[in-house]
Amino acid sequence: MSSRLAGKVAVVTGAASGIGRATVARFVEEGARVVAADLQEEAGRALARELGDAVRFVRCDVSDTASLKAAIDAAPQAFGGLDILFSNAGAVGSIAGVENWDAAAWDATFALLLRAVVAGASYAVPHMKARGGGAIVNTASISALQAGYAPIAYSTAKAGVLHFTRMAATELSAHRIRINAVVPGFIATSIFGGMLGMDAAQSAELARAVAAKSGSANPIGRSGLPADIAEAVLYLASDGAGFVTGTHLTVDGGLTIGPRHAWDPDTPGPMQTALGISREQAKAMREAAARARG
Repeated sequence: MSSRLAGKVAVVTGAASGIGRATVARFVEEGARVVAADLQEEAGRALARELGDAVRFVRCDVSDTASLKAAIDAAPQAFGGLDILFSNAGAVGSIAGVENWDAAAWDATFALLLRAVVAGASYAVPHMKARGGGAIVNTASISALQAGYAPIAYSTAKAGVLHFTRMAATELSAHRIRINAVVPGFIATSIFGGMLGMDAAQSAELARAVAAKSGSANPIGRSGLPADIAEAVLYLASDGAGFVTGTHLTVDGGLTIGPRHAWDPDTPGPMQTALGISREQAKAMREAAARARG
């Protein structure tokens, strides 16, 4: 049995479902003890019961800095220290665009998605310094890389997560604290249901539907699952990534390698679309031109 995190203590926010839940389970499999922080009390306590003494559930609203600090402080209280922080809690937040921008909704989105990441790192630093170092992993998104994947507030906040991660690495490296980000693509979680106003049960059902049907959305040809992100987080949090800091790992099945026509032979490219011709017609034209030259 592998034990890449033997003796390590971690805090995972957004731990009761999706990526957070998968990561808690993976951390425990690799020998860590984990404080699982989340607003979802029933799901969080069920997770702790399932995984046993290696997990302590703490109710936490990461938008409330006092609540977040208490969750991070719970790690040394419960397990004697803190080595790893995975700042993962999130939701879609404001879906307004530029024209119908709303200050309160924007601020709430940034408090959840960006301020909590900054605050979590700040609260973790003293505990990690006491251990001689540590690892912080933040959840960003492919929406931080380019348009078209999420609302503007979410996307902008996640871009802030990436830049904060790089900036924080310049300071924290002096304390042997590494900080990196994971960049999920189209992953089957309850976040899509939340964006549509669904309750927890409906969101979970939609996540299962996404997992069953979203394989065609990326070049790899299968659905992205929380476990895929958990594996990336495990690497970034482990000593195996001991020479990695201030960067991000994109886990998206190749979704961002290029526009769909770059990897899907059934999708016409922009020139073909503009000319109103199919790929087969374009191929025939190239072959005819080659014969004419020959």
